Amino acid sequence: MSDVDVDPAAFRRAAGQFPGGIVVVTTSAGHAMTVSAFTSVSLEPPLVLFCAEKIARFHEAVLEAGSWGVSILAEDAEKTARWLATRGRPLDRQLDGVAQHAGPATGAALLDGALATLECRTAAVYDGGDHSIIVGQVVAVGAPAGPPGRGPAGPPGRGPLVHYAGRYRRLRSAKD
Repeated sequence: MSDVDVDPAAFRRAAGQFPGGIVVVTTSAGHAMTVSAFTSVSLEPPLVLFCAEKIARFHEAVLEAGSWGVSILAEDAEKTARWLATRGRPLDRQLDGVAQHAGPATGAALLDGALATLECRTAAVYDGGDHSIIVGQVVAVGAPAGPPGRGPAGPPGRGPLVHYAGRYRRLRSAKD
C-alpha cells in the first residue's frame, strides 16, 4: 500500500507515547470490542469516530448493525477492557458478567458504571489502511451531571481508564 519503509514495531512504540482513553463499542446483538482509537469529530452535527481493524470479527458486526453504543470506561474497568480486547474470545455472551443495559435509542449494550455513554448511527466509513474509520452521528447521550468525575457515573474523583505505552493506566489526581 505504501512505498515508505517504516518499521511497524517502531511505529507502534512511537504511537503508544500518545495516551488515549479507553471505550467499549457495542452493538444491539451483543458484540463488543475495546477501542483506544476514538475521538469526537463535530458538535454540529454531533459526530464521533472510532477505528476497527478490518480482520477483527467486530468489524463486520458493527458495519452490519448500522448503529452502536460507546461506553467511556472508568479507571476501575480494566478487567472489562482486557476481556473485550482478547482476540478469539467467544462470540456469544461476550458481555455476560458485565453489568449493562440496552440503550434506549439503538438497543446497543451500554456498560453500567461507564463515565459516559453515547449511542450512534453509522454516518460514514472510510478506508484507513488495515483499519476502517467509522464515523457515527450521536443520537443519544448518557453523561454525568456536573463537572467530570462527579454525578451518576460514580463517586467524586473517579477518573478515566487510559492506555499509554502499551499498558492500561489511571490518571493521577492533583493531590498525588
